[in-house]
Amino acid sequence: MDPLVTDIRACRICADRFAATATGHRPRPVAWFRPGARIVIAGQAPGARVHDSGLPFDDRSGDRLRDWLGLDRATFYDRDRIAIIPMAFCFPGYDAKGSDLPPPPICAATWHDRVFAHLGDVALTVLVGGYAQRHHLGVRSNVTDTVAGWRAHAPEVFPLPHPSWRNTAWLKRNPWFETELLPVLRDRVAQVLGPREGEQE
Repeated sequence: MDPLVTDIRACRICADRFAATATGHRPRPVAWFRPGARIVIAGQAPGARVHDSGLPFDDRSGDRLRDWLGLDRATFYDRDRIAIIPMAFCFPGYDAKGSDLPPPPICAATWHDRVFAHLGDVALTVLVGGYAQRHHLGVRSNVTDTVAGWRAHAPEVFPLPHPSWRNTAWLKRNPWFETELLPVLRDRVAQVLGPREGEQE
């Protein structure tokens, strides 16, 4: 086990914060990376299902994200190739209305510098959702405007909306996302990953 992954999984800095939420849950950091990964997926925070399974994007949102990237599950979960670095490693809980709470900023402040230094150079960073986009790009624009401006960041960085099925209406209002951005993103993912050793192009 990677020592940094072990340290993150042992983190309990938000225990009191989570105990005070409507879910009253305990921390369960989901750390999924290894040095040498070629692609970073920078998202928001694990949801309740991921909190239970310990596997990032282990839900319908993950199915949609894998489709967007053109990846099967085996490749997506290959930590030698894909690193998944959310803004918070733990499920932050629900508020009184049943909505996900935002990722606690203390998580990124505590761990991100160490994690990204540990990873080394990556070829592609995929920013999923507004929290990751504001943090990594320093933008103040909303998600639609940030994603619409994707060409300013490609091919090293691609901002995406959250793949939640709640965003299906957004996809219908913004057909350019699927017709213009996704083909370029899938080509870039395939280019960065290349064939595995022993595989043919």
